[in-house]
Amino acid sequence: MQLLSDWAYNVKLGAFPVIAIVGFATYGLILITALSMLAKRWSKRLRRLPVKVHRRLALAAVLLATFHLLLGLATYA
Repeated sequence: MQLLSDWAYNVKLGAFPVIAIVGFATYGLILITALSMLAKRWSKRLRRLPVKVHRRLALAAVLLATFHLLLGLATYA
């Protein structure tokens, strides 16, 4: 767990540590997942978007959120 803790806060990509970058990416995936289904009402092109895409985006968001959680919990273990 010490490795994850060191990696989460000591490795910086730009101005942010890795845990923040993963958090931003998770938020972005959740937002894109929600908008992919909501935007079907407004765009004819997006109406052909299969439900598989929504499910894969949701799975990627859950996996990234789990990794973000592990990075956060590593500091307290």
